[in-house]
Amino acid sequence: MAAVTTPAAMLSVSPAFADTNPAAQTQNKPSIAELEQAVKDAQKAYDDAVVTEKALVQSLRDVEDPKHPLNVAFAAAEKAAGAAAGKKSAADQAVTDAKAKLAAAVSDEDKAAAQQALTDAEAAAQTAADAKTTADNKLADAGKTRADVEVEISKKINKAQIAIKDALAKKTAAEAALADAKKEAGKGDCVPTGTLTAAAVGLPSKIGAGTTVDFTLRLNNSTGRTLDQVVPTAYPHATDKSGTKSVDQLLHLQWSNGTGWHDIDGQHHAGAVKALRTGAHADVKLRLTLDASAPVDGTGVVFVNADYKNNDGSCGGVPDAGMYPFQITAVGSKPSTDPAKPISTPSTQNTKSPAPAGANGSTGSTGGSNGTTSDASGSLAKTGSSSAMPQLALAGGAAIALGAGAVYVVRRRKTTDNA
Repeated sequence: MAAVTTPAAMLSVSPAFADTNPAAQTQNKPSIAELEQAVKDAQKAYDDAVVTEKALVQSLRDVEDPKHPLNVAFAAAEKAAGAAAGKKSAADQAVTDAKAKLAAAVSDEDKAAAQQALTDAEAAAQTAADAKTTADNKLADAGKTRADVEVEISKKINKAQIAIKDALAKKTAAEAALADAKKEAGKGDCVPTGTLTAAAVGLPSKIGAGTTVDFTLRLNNSTGRTLDQVVPTAYPHATDKSGTKSVDQLLHLQWSNGTGWHDIDGQHHAGAVKALRTGAHADVKLRLTLDASAPVDGTGVVFVNADYKNNDGSCGGVPDAGMYPFQITAVGSKPSTDPAKPISTPSTQNTKSPAPAGANGSTGSTGGSNGTTSDASGSLAKTGSSSAMPQLALAGGAAIALGAGAVYVVRRRKTTDNA
């Protein structure tokens, strides 16, 4: 068992994705996308506050315009008050003149006429005085109304200026947090995440020598953000019946995004998926061909994994390589209808990490890079579970296959380091 356990441990968190921070601490940090949204929200709040303040300042300027309704009303009241004051002054002068005539009157008839004129003048003066008081009150009201409006607008301007100051502080803090996060992301430490999964869907558990089978590499993103570029990787490995001789040269793996078939490159890349939204999955078609000379009862396995890199410099990948074993059968035999079941690595056996996409029998809701969706049944195999070759069958074969997987991980690390 030691021969199996040690290489399998090497298949867990890839050194390329080692992180010095505890997983919980990393998960609690806001993502770059969340920080970018916070900056956008803060910018909008700041812009809104500036617009509000400008509008209020303009409204105060409008109140100062002579054509503003408040100024028109004040001017009319002022004109009316002036006219009333003039009438009262004339009425008061008429009273003064009437008193002088009364004093100058000699005859009783002249005195009576002068007295009546004085009485009429005093009544007119009172009416003029009342009219002036009314006009003065209207002028005072118009002035107070205009002043109240100006004061209220000034108060709102003050509040808006305070809001601008607060919004600017929040905007500055959000920008600083985003800059720090991008700086941290740019240090090159990639983060392993179980919320990005890679699964082989539809790979038969038994494949005849000289046979070609198509299956799917499904990528499922539940990281909470769009991943700008996801690079799926796939690596086939096989041994003869003894489990001691590698026959990798007899296995040929290709990938397709719907525009023809391409050989898996030397770094095991199966193309790339752009802008994989959170909550969505993408399917990359894979095609495995076994040469007719592939050894009967040989043990095969397909490793699948995925890395991601975002435009902001953040990066990471699936922490555990998915291992899908199959048995090589005789030439002319049909591939089994039973799909290969993934074998758990130690890290997936001892944690509650999410199973690979499609491993619970559900159908993805979002089309992948080639616009297809697929189903897969079963769950992560536990030690002793039934499959074509439980735990890659023989211990010797397991050690060889897992050892090859360790080499695959090292190659994957070099690929990432050189990216």
